[in-house]
Amino acid sequence: MITSASNPRLKLVRRLESRSQRERLGLLVAEGEDLVAAALDAGLEPVEALVDAERPALVERLTGAELVSPALLAELASLPHPPRVLGIFRRADLPRGTDAPVGLALWRVHDPGNVGTLVRAADALGPAFVALSSGSADPAGPKALRAAVGATFRVPLASFEDAPGPRIALVPGAPEPLWAADLPERVTFVLGAERDGLPAGVVAACDAQVAIPVGSASDSLNVAVTGAIALYEHRRRRSA
Repeated sequence: MITSASNPRLKLVRRLESRSQRERLGLLVAEGEDLVAAALDAGLEPVEALVDAERPALVERLTGAELVSPALLAELASLPHPPRVLGIFRRADLPRGTDAPVGLALWRVHDPGNVGTLVRAADALGPAFVALSSGSADPAGPKALRAAVGATFRVPLASFEDAPGPRIALVPGAPEPLWAADLPERVTFVLGAERDGLPAGVVAACDAQVAIPVGSASDSLNVAVTGAIALYEHRRRRSA
């Protein structure tokens, strides 16, 4: 059982709190039973697994898991309540690609909660991919992983530049509403961060612009809500 804070496995988890270290090492930390189980269900094999020695979880699925004293495991937690299990997985094992018929291309969406929620929406309303530009939050960071509720291990990720056309920019105030727009079977919705939106150059490079009209007292919708509505409308039409 691990009883020392200087144990190399615990040190690795601490290093992976940093995005630069996650990207350099090509690893991520799944915290808690639900996320670890989702990764295992998706076929990912953990590099390391740490389990609470007094409240073990998923040990039957985690060959070679290390028991850790509860106090030390609690020190690693980013959750309000200490997890019973942590799993370290390879980022390269996450699904990649843009083969899904619909996708969300996120331009500098830097809030990890929004990124994770959009990945969750892509899982629920897809199949769909999520493409991220530089400057977007890390989908493999702890807050984004929690917001995605395991969807990160199922939804393909890609770079913003690789998102295929036709591209439709979701822009507040665009003259054409989403419900009246022509939505081809294969389409990428392009969304920007809530404060800054999409720059003119990105909008100009899209094939169309549409809006989701809102009440007069509101300026716009949360970006995660916007993406979910767009995916729902695409799915609704395919199902009609």
